Amino acid sequence: MAFEGLSERLENSFKKLRAKGKLTEADVKEAMREVRLALLEADVNYKVSKEFTAKVTERAIGADVMESLTPGQMVIKIVNEELTDLMGGNEARLAIANHPPTIVMMCGLQGSGKTTHSAKLALKLKKEGHRPLLVACDVYRPAAIKQLQVVGEQVGVPVFEMGTENPVKIAEEAIKFAKDHGNDYVFLDTAGRLHVDEELMEELRNIRSTVHPHEILLVIDAMTGQDAVNVAKSFNETLGIDGVILTKLDGDTRGGAALSVRAVTGKPIKFVGTGEKLDNLETFHPSRMASRILGMGDVLSFIERAEQSLDEKKAAELQRKLAKNKFDLNDLLDQFAQIERMGSIKDTIKMIPGIGSKIKDEDIDENAFGRFKAIIYSMTKQEREHPEIINPSRKRRIAAGCGMQVEDVNKLLAQFKQMQKMMKQFGGGKGGPKMSKKMRRMMQANPEMAEKMMGKMGGGSNPFGF
Repeated sequence: MAFEGLSERLENSFKKLRAKGKLTEADVKEAMREVRLALLEADVNYKVSKEFTAKVTERAIGADVMESLTPGQMVIKIVNEELTDLMGGNEARLAIANHPPTIVMMCGLQGSGKTTHSAKLALKLKKEGHRPLLVACDVYRPAAIKQLQVVGEQVGVPVFEMGTENPVKIAEEAIKFAKDHGNDYVFLDTAGRLHVDEELMEELRNIRSTVHPHEILLVIDAMTGQDAVNVAKSFNETLGIDGVILTKLDGDTRGGAALSVRAVTGKPIKFVGTGEKLDNLETFHPSRMASRILGMGDVLSFIERAEQSLDEKKAAELQRKLAKNKFDLNDLLDQFAQIERMGSIKDTIKMIPGIGSKIKDEDIDENAFGRFKAIIYSMTKQEREHPEIINPSRKRRIAAGCGMQVEDVNKLLAQFKQMQKMMKQFGGGKGGPKMSKKMRRMMQANPEMAEKMMGKMGGGSNPFGF
């Protein structure tokens, strides 16, 4: 995940500050020197890094901090606030036209994920009740139109195309089509190049001056590091963008682009791509990202991701079973499926305050659910509903059926029993539905309590061995 190296460096720097009962100006400056080096290593623009640490230092050596009972925590609070401000302060929303359709012009270099993220954004708006239209304005790249049609079909959004007609003409006709068919958002998937050139910019300017888009979004690849910021700067100076979609933020990237784009261009990051699936697109929240970088977790995004993945009918059925203490292995399969829909287990766990920062990637097994599901699928219907009947001979048959060891079957059954106890404690009875809200508040207010609760699930802070 992005920022992993930066988070670790910052955490080490802040440990030294927390250990001191009283801070001196020299202590703060030494910590900020380490912060600046950490930012530079994360590929943050040099000027941005320098200005950021200068602001933090100026605030941190004030009397309110130096004379505080917890000066280390005060400095971290200042860093958090300045990081949030650096990335834009508040979330930036997509424009809405007074008279539909809202025209969104998607631009970027080839390979940045422009076509895929046009579909991702269309899917996000469709889920919110809108009727988006995708428009194939890239008439140069081989199979570009076909790619847009494929992803459009996958997300259930119509695609307007006119073959290799002039892109400006295509955009004009698409808007007429949208007005006639009631589409309230139009996404123009424009052509890209391998690098910024005048021919590309001239075409984009012609489209802009003809259809007057309400929003121009630049799609840039976070994996390209500092070069992503240079691309954003070039597009903004030439075309005048309104915001950025940062892709591949789930990859092995140092994350410097996310911290530099706003400062260098003055334009906000509006969305971030967090995976390859077409629903892996999130609204960019500067305050939440700052919390993640500082190892504080991201409870709000965790809850939103969980709620999006939740099957309400299955949740209601599960609640009825919990009230009767009838949670079985079929229910466990459903829980695995809902957790998997939340995305990468590593990324999800890192959102939990007090837990994510303590668990290393090497301790998380992304394939654990797959193995557990294979074991359950190897059982009979009766065994899934009544796991207490699984004796040694049945365990041997189950293990042979899924190509695993009896020890793996024992591990699953042991974890299941512990989860049954936890479900009975937190979910059963009349207070079940209200308990989830209490658990959310406890997780947000008391990370240590959250870690203990997670520990109840699997005998440690890493339930089910992932």
